[in-house]
Amino acid sequence: MTNSNLIILGIDPGSTVTGYGIIKENQQKTTLVEYGVIKVSPRKPLPERLQDIFSGLNDIIEKIKPHQIAVEKAFYSKNAKSALVMGEIRGIALLSGAQAKIPLAEYSPREIKFSIVGTGAASKAQVQYMVKNILNLRTLPEPEDASDALAIALCHLGKLKTKKRLKSLETKS
Repeated sequence: MTNSNLIILGIDPGSTVTGYGIIKENQQKTTLVEYGVIKVSPRKPLPERLQDIFSGLNDIIEKIKPHQIAVEKAFYSKNAKSALVMGEIRGIALLSGAQAKIPLAEYSPREIKFSIVGTGAASKAQVQYMVKNILNLRTLPEPEDASDALAIALCHLGKLKTKKRLKSLETKS
């Protein structure tokens, strides 16, 4: 798949709100396709929440047919239970992509922030502002989970472009 018509799905896993963002790269122009969230009730048992997230992601993948998927890596938490649940949500996101046979990439929160804002310590508001500017949106993408998912997709696109440039340089040497 060339970058001339590339669709990337970014996923920001969350136990009650999972953000998704889809961008398209077409002839060196990056545009927004869609963004939003999959909300699940915190009152539901975890297996039902996982099923709802899995179904929601599968619906998005089926509808949009992305060429690549990028997922935020697990963060480290002082609360072991929260970290385990986040790992399970991430597993659902990875399974959705693997089941659809779509190439997957994972990025840490710091790596995403650095890619979008230029510092790994950027605030959510800074990331949201930069996503708005990069995609030439009129308003800030809301909620933050969706904005983060768009940042993940943009980070992945940036990494793909860098790899392509490096490969081009290697072939010229």
